[in-house]
Amino acid sequence: MRPPAAVIDTNVVVSGVLTALSASPTARILDAMIRGGFRYLFSIELLAEYRAVLLRTRIRSRHRLSEAEVDILLGDIATNGVVLEADPPITRKDVRQDMHLWRLLAREPSAVLVTGDKRLFSHPAGKGRVLMPREFADLLEQ
Repeated sequence: MRPPAAVIDTNVVVSGVLTALSASPTARILDAMIRGGFRYLFSIELLAEYRAVLLRTRIRSRHRLSEAEVDILLGDIATNGVVLEADPPITRKDVRQDMHLWRLLAREPSAVLVTGDKRLFSHPAGKGRVLMPREFADLLEQ
């Protein structure tokens, strides 16, 4: 059984980079993204959010990747994902309120959001469409 298409929240990507445990759910998801192991959706804005967070001083001090190495990682992610533009155009306020995630999900009704952010589970648009990283990582292995 193939997992559903997914929108991978920034916290999952960052956690996948930071963890030292290759068997952790977020590392398994990030590895599968890099390998093209499942269908995932993103926008240019979401990719930019991944980059901005990975380059934050505090986070960068933990993963110790250079800016060039972060860009290579993001290039691998971009190569294997499906770029969708969320209508209408994304604003800074949308990013802060995670509206860009819901707009991406609206473009593909069968897609799920994978996030560790528990507040997104109670969002009306997320009913039945939000999975914890562990749940989604388990689907990758079926």
